[in-house]
Amino acid sequence: RRILLDVGPDFRMQALENKIDRLDGLLLTHTHYDHIAGIDELRIYYLQEKKPLPCLLSQESFNELKVRYYYLFEPPNPSQTLNAQLEMDILKEDEGVANFLGVKIGYFSYFQGPMKVTGFRVGDFAYVSDIRTFDEKIFKSLSGVEFLVVSALREGKARMMFSIEEALDFAKRIGAKNTWLTHMNHEIDFDSFCGKLPSGIELAYDGLEIEFGT
Repeated sequence: RRILLDVGPDFRMQALENKIDRLDGLLLTHTHYDHIAGIDELRIYYLQEKKPLPCLLSQESFNELKVRYYYLFEPPNPSQTLNAQLEMDILKEDEGVANFLGVKIGYFSYFQGPMKVTGFRVGDFAYVSDIRTFDEKIFKSLSGVEFLVVSALREGKARMMFSIEEALDFAKRIGAKNTWLTHMNHEIDFDSFCGKLPSGIELAYDGLEIEFGT
């Protein structure tokens, strides 16, 4: 299965560069602009496959999408215009395991300010982006994770996201064998900062490929 996780404003460029010519489904963590702004670019996959793209998301994200992208929920009318078509699979709980496209996907919730965010897990891989506040029970959902992607904005306290130091502490508590930091701001210079990180911790980058067990 080829499953996309969030669809940011540069999705079209990323899709062309990485030859993403087919999608089976979409996971949405939350509805901040930098995670959903490329949603209109998903139209091409409907035109190719002639069927809506399944999308797994929280009830809160679904409610927000209906406001921001109301036209996606109107009946398709090819004689006038044709939008991206999504088939919404709404998560009923704050945590659990969903069978999405025949794939068991674990999910759990936390917050970035007032925004509820969904983290996802497949096998021993977990993706935890835009995390600021969380309940301790998140570590139960992440028990046994070997490969972790977690957001870390910068060195020093950040109001809406983990700092580098907080992300390192979070990864240490999980005990992941390998951790990649993502969502860094422009203050982080990739080449000079890589040497500062502990063993098993790396900075993520465009085109990174991670192999993990399911």
